[in-house]
Amino acid sequence: MPMTDEVFDAVTDGSGGGDLGFWRLPGGFDTLLAQWSAAGPIAYVEAEYFGGVGEQRAAVWADGSLALGPLDEPTKKRFSRAVSPISQALRRLGARRSLGEDEFEAVGLDRHRTNEDWISSAC
Repeated sequence: MPMTDEVFDAVTDGSGGGDLGFWRLPGGFDTLLAQWSAAGPIAYVEAEYFGGVGEQRAAVWADGSLALGPLDEPTKKRFSRAVSPISQALRRLGARRSLGEDEFEAVGLDRHRTNEDWISSAC
């Protein structure tokens, strides 16, 4: 689910949200993610790319607490897709890749490049 302004406003508790190092994690949302993870693992991921270079951050909550991360890769550093933060988080959620692809592609996250494209495809 893309983190739109509307979703951000709906899930924030108004506190500062910078403790885990994410760009757009709403204040208090990590507590809500931990609560939701009692029913099954849940990930929060962020990616920002331009011209093939960028950054990823990811964390996974399971059984009511932070189970992986937060993981990040700094800007301008190229990394193996298999060890990218998002691929690691997706593996923790149970994603499996085929030869020649990573977990990001295996679950179809490569279909759209912007939040706006994801939102318009859901309508």
